[in-house]
Order: sequence, then structure tokens, then C-alpha cells
Amino acid sequence: MIEDSLEYKAQVRLLADAGRLFAQRGWVPATAGNFSARLNEEQIVITVSGRHKGHLDDSGFMVVDLEGNILSPGKTPSAETFLHIIMYRRDPSIGAVLHTHSANATVLSRLFPYGLTLNDYVVLKAFPAITSHETSLPVPVFPNTQDVPQLAAQVDDYMNRHPGVSGYLVSGHGLYTWGRSVEAAIQHVEAFEFLFECEILSRRLSP
Repeated sequence: MIEDSLEYKAQVRLLADAGRLFAQRGWVPATAGNFSARLNEEQIVITVSGRHKGHLDDSGFMVVDLEGNILSPGKTPSAETFLHIIMYRRDPSIGAVLHTHSANATVLSRLFPYGLTLNDYVVLKAFPAITSHETSLPVPVFPNTQDVPQLAAQVDDYMNRHPGVSGYLVSGHGLYTWGRSVEAAIQHVEAFEFLFECEILSRRLSP
């Protein structure tokens, strides 16, 4: 069984550690958020539905393939699984996808329903291919919907037309970002959450 493999156990440990870190920072309240990591060309490990991400253990994860088929009997994956799958299908170099649900990300997603742009921050250099703070990073915002495959198709279409996106927001919902590994994806979450906090603070302090 894939659940007995060293790769599965290593990825579960890293994702559970991410959950504890994000919970400590208030980025995954209640049962919000979902995490996944690539196991091989056809399968990913993903959080099961309805678990608090600060208290994840082995039972909080399961395996699905890139068609959305459940490979861990008796478990139910996150309702947003296809938002993860679409990224792994798009880019074989992606090793992890993380979804957080911070207050700052949620508020900005409602203030900017058509997307926002992060300009001239040094921390932008945390993202791939950005080497200078003198740049801009667009963060698209997609309307929330219960039709997750439709939303995944919208994300896929947008990214086909706008290469270079490092993350996106779902309105009233939170952040999705990714990386070559769980560690890289965590770094991107931290960078986005810092930048979102800066954006919120700048609006509070503006006359």
C-alpha cells in the first residue's frame, strides 16, 4: 500500500507540521484549510475533510489520484480536492499545494473581488523568478462557488492566459499557493501572509 511507503510517511509528517505552524499563526481556524503533496506522477496525499489542521495525525490524510478517484477506502477528501489536482496536472514540478484561511487573506479577497497587485516589496523575492523588489505580483481573486470542478477550470483557464501566478484568493475564502516541495510551499504561504498583512496595515494607516 502507498500509505506504507517512506514517501507517504515523509509527506504526511511535513504537512502535519505545516498544519501546526499555520494553526499557531491563526491561518487555519476551526477546520478551515487543506493541504496536499505529490507522491508520484499519478497520486497525491491530501487532508481528509473536516479535520482541524493544527491537530493532524496519520488518520487525517488520504490518497487520491489525479482523476479524483479515492484510493483510501472509508475516507472523504477535502471538498476542494480538484483545486489541488488542477495544479499537479498543470505542472509536474509542483510538489505541494497549500490552502490557508487567514483573516487578512479573507478580507482582501472581499475588498478586491477582481484581484489585487502586490508592488515593490522585498519579500516578493520569495517567489520563483522574482529577483528584485522593483516588481509587481498579481493575485487573482475568484468568486466562491460550491461547484469546485468549475472553479478549478476557471483557475486553469486564468493561469493559461496569465503565466507566472504564484497564488490566488477565493472570495471570502482564503489563499491557495504551491511550491516544488512542502517546504517551498510553506515559504510561499508565509510570504503571502506577510504581504497581505502589510496591505491591511497600509490601509488602516492611510489618512
